[in-house]
Amino acid sequence: MVERSANAPKTWLRRGAAVGAALAFVVVVLGAYTRLMDAGLGCPDWPGCYGYLSVPGAQANAATAEARFPHAPFEARKAWPEMVHRYFAGSLGVLIVGLAVLAIRGRREAMPLKLPLALVGLVVLQAAFGMWTVTLKLWPQVVTTHLLGGFATLSLLWLLYLRSSPLPSLAARLRPHAVFALIAVIAQVALGGWTTSNYAALACPDFPTCQGHWWPQMDASSGFDFLQDIGPNYLGGLLDNAARVAIHMGHRIGALLVIFVVGSLAIRLAASRDGRTLGLLLLALLIAQICLGIANVEFTLPPPVATAHNATGALLLLGVVTVNYRTFRSGAPR
Repeated sequence: MVERSANAPKTWLRRGAAVGAALAFVVVVLGAYTRLMDAGLGCPDWPGCYGYLSVPGAQANAATAEARFPHAPFEARKAWPEMVHRYFAGSLGVLIVGLAVLAIRGRREAMPLKLPLALVGLVVLQAAFGMWTVTLKLWPQVVTTHLLGGFATLSLLWLLYLRSSPLPSLAARLRPHAVFALIAVIAQVALGGWTTSNYAALACPDFPTCQGHWWPQMDASSGFDFLQDIGPNYLGGLLDNAARVAIHMGHRIGALLVIFVVGSLAIRLAASRDGRTLGLLLLALLIAQICLGIANVEFTLPPPVATAHNATGALLLLGVVTVNYRTFRSGAPR
């Protein structure tokens, strides 16, 4: 009974981290769906919606909402995805604060402390970027950073779960390959965020060519100008065709790198005794992600397929994080 009581905080931390990772995954997917529905400015204010804590429902409330924000006509079909995303993100923030409190109270029991505290800082920063996404009217730099922050929150919660769970280590010789794979996947997530925030996903309407060419006309200097000025409203994007093509092609080239690096890592894992299951899972996720990416182009970015592409990317990242953790695994919580 005493041993069970002593392990209770660690058990609750592990369970809380698992729930948090699942909730963060939902938030990431909802964020993708919100962008795909062009609902990023469905509520022109933050943290409420047209001055209300929820989406205005009654006709009188809708009229008041439009009077408050005459530059942003009220559309319930866009306001609801935005607010549901905020509700889930807010719930995730509360849960992360609870995990940090639990870690602080259990710090004498060798529980991870730095990671829960870092998550609190990250979720506060994410809230700020969520606000700036609205107030700066979908400025691509902010939208992409907000996306990366969401993936980082998901990854750190998953890492907290892994650190609270007994897992066997993997061969240290896989470590450099695993690190390279992690960097490649993170870079590809960033490229994906830059692609969607600049509305470049359909700049190449064909596959494997782009606008009928293997190397189409591109303007990389404009497409990857990260110091571009803040515009009046980035809904729909402001870049010309050549710049969007450069972004899209950059994402395709990044995909080739991920296929090579993660694919070879998955094969090495599948050939090992301890990493066979994880390797096969990584390979399956990679194949699914490739197919979803091609389907996005071939079927003109249908929301279910595009959302699944985002979700599978998140799962692929978690798989690579798991491989890295198990190659770096040490027993001391920090």
